[in-house]
Amino acid sequence: MKREAGYRAYRLMLIGIILVQAGLSLLYIGLFLADLTGVLGAPVSWRFFEIMQLLTIVGLVLGSILGGILLKNFVRQRREADARLHAAAGEFDALMRERFDEWGLSPSETDIAIFALKGFSNAEIAELRGKSIGTIKAQSNAVFKKAGVNGRTQLIGVLIEDLTAAVDNPA
Repeated sequence: MKREAGYRAYRLMLIGIILVQAGLSLLYIGLFLADLTGVLGAPVSWRFFEIMQLLTIVGLVLGSILGGILLKNFVRQRREADARLHAAAGEFDALMRERFDEWGLSPSETDIAIFALKGFSNAEIAELRGKSIGTIKAQSNAVFKKAGVNGRTQLIGVLIEDLTAAVDNPA
């Protein structure tokens, strides 16, 4: 909840700074076009330009500072997400290997199961392993039977269910 409030504050500050910068940019463009076309009869005072320049500088500085803060936070969050993803991938691999051992898969069946989990078709697995499609189908059926499932989708479901249960109950 605290993190969401921080995001909301950053977002509001960024929107405010963008609006100030956009408004001042439009004002500069409008004054330039008015001066160019001669719409304004009298020139704008230097005091007005100095105030606009001061506001523009403040907007640019605040935008740069906030942009730096947001970038720093984004990089930190990205590193944290990458670390969590790496840990999850490692846990999934460890859980997968553990289940394969529990099911008593042979090395060939383990390869078939891994290829199936990665989404390869039987034809692709056969080509990768240098075997016939019939052999791959037979080995896939053996994997599914040992795992107590009816197909690839259930195999993936069992592993994901086990992983989420392990995450929910780390003990």
